[in-house]
Amino acid sequence: MAGDIFFSMRDIVKDYAMGGETVHALRKVSLELAEGEYLSVLGPSGSGKSTLMNIIGCLDTPTSGTYILRGRVVSEMDEAELARLRNREIGFIFQNSQLLPRLSARKNVELPLIYAGVPPRERRRRAEEMLERVGLAERMDHLPSQLSGGQQQRVAVARALVGNPSILLADEPTGALDQKTGRQIMALFRELNQEKRTIVMITHDMNIAANARRVVHIIDGEITEGEAQAHA
Repeated sequence: MAGDIFFSMRDIVKDYAMGGETVHALRKVSLELAEGEYLSVLGPSGSGKSTLMNIIGCLDTPTSGTYILRGRVVSEMDEAELARLRNREIGFIFQNSQLLPRLSARKNVELPLIYAGVPPRERRRRAEEMLERVGLAERMDHLPSQLSGGQQQRVAVARALVGNPSILLADEPTGALDQKTGRQIMALFRELNQEKRTIVMITHDMNIAANARRVVHIIDGEITEGEAQAHA
């Protein structure tokens, strides 16, 4: 069961100026998410879904509207507060794992803890624990180039989880993977949600969206509630 309201958006508008014209990326989006929910935002390229994720993750600010995250109005926070919020509350997973190529899997997972000021011994313990959690206990000292695409994405998931964030934001997390590996990552996401982890996943693929418990569709910056289709 989902819990209290995690975030609430009311009439969120995001406009960009491009080449002398105004692009309306989001058009009065209103959306609520409860703690423990697994939500997919489904839409084609250019629909505004990544803009929406960036606002949810406090990487961007809306042109107008109100965004309340865990009871706080985000527009009233200064840059230092936003940075702390992103580091402590939000775990990001991207289409390409964005691992640092010269660091081992364990060192990549430790990075958020370095920024958080966690002591070295504790960083190592927590990183190893998370890599075990995602099934990479035997690959901790491998460089990204020594890992498969699916293993690299598992390292990215471990890195997103290591700071024990309140929410995971995943932008096309299986986009660079083959179908079999993508299903493995989705199985991991379902497992995490069963453990009450709050997840928002951005995707253009209805089969991937079907893994979430709730789906909203976004087209031309406007969202509607929808149903995920069961896998064939």
